[in-house]
Order: sequence, then C-alpha cells, then structure tokens
Amino acid sequence: MSNEFIPVEPTVRSGWRRRQVLSAALGGVAWAVTPAALSQPVSALAEEAKAPPLPELGSALQVPRITRFDGTVYEPAQSQGQVLLVYWWASTCPFCALQSPHMEKLWRSQQARGLQMLALSIDRKPEDATAYLRSRGYSFPSAWASPEWRKAFPKPKGLPITLVRGRDGRVVLAERGQMFPEDVEAIASLV
Repeated sequence: MSNEFIPVEPTVRSGWRRRQVLSAALGGVAWAVTPAALSQPVSALAEEAKAPPLPELGSALQVPRITRFDGTVYEPAQSQGQVLLVYWWASTCPFCALQSPHMEKLWRSQQARGLQMLALSIDRKPEDATAYLRSRGYSFPSAWASPEWRKAFPKPKGLPITLVRGRDGRVVLAERGQMFPEDVEAIASLV
C-alpha cells in the first residue's frame, strides 16, 4: 500500500478529522470552545465571532500587498500563475504549534518547485510573532496581519487556517483547524 496522497478533488474541511480523533480520545466529550477561542486574546474573540467563513472552492483569491517580517514585500503579481499557500497562525495557538513544523518542512521542500507561501500571524504584536519564528528556526515567508490590514483581507473563522490557491488564481484547498502531517505533505501534489 502506498503512502502517496492522490487528490481526487479539491476539498474544504473544518478540522473534522482532528475533532473526530480528539472526541474519540476524550470519550466523545463535546467541544464547547473552538480552537480559535483557545489561542487568541480576549480582545480578539469579538473579531473572531464576526470572521467570514472559509472561501468557497473555485473562488478567486486575491491577497493584498503586505510587508514581511524580513522587510521584503509580498506583491500580488509575484504569485500570479504560481501555487500560493496562505497560512494564518498565531504564536499562542497550540494547534498552530503542532502544524507549523510541517509547514516549514513543506516550504523547504517545495519552494524550489515554485511554491509561493505567505504565513500571516495574527499575534497582537509583531514582536511576539518574530520571536516565535526565530526561536523555532522557521524560514517560511511570514508577515504580521495587523488589524488594519485584515480589513482588506479578513481572516476566516478558526485557527490555523490553510488556503491553497492554484495557478489559475482560484482556491483549491481551504482548511480550518490543525492539519495532520500527511495532509500538509499532500499540498506538494498541488504545486
């Protein structure tokens, strides 16, 4: 049996598999608190309640210009015709902490094949995000999605959020919640 992932069609998931595993591990206890609520400061809860849903598969995804932590600027034109991975995260998010090492591995293995990536931190202060990235040795391209910037590109409800835009500029994968390592690895088949 092969471990290779062959995507049949694009998918939108809401952490279903993760919740099933957690529910089974906890004896079917229902979750009353969302992962996003666990990982964000109280001041962000109101914003999270108003957050839009995941983008529809096949919908156009336009990411506005943003300056990354390393001082370089993400320009929308630079990812035109390329696969773009957009990864929303926070240094306080326990599910992001589990997923980010796999995102780093994906980035390192696929950037030479043309994968474009933009990791968007929703930390309250950019310094918290940069300290987190530095302490873990992450090199994936990241920026601070300030509350002002998020008005132009709102974060969908949940955290982490993983979006993949295909070469045609349309969403081919939208995931809310922590992805399993094999699901992150499978993104490589979309590049």
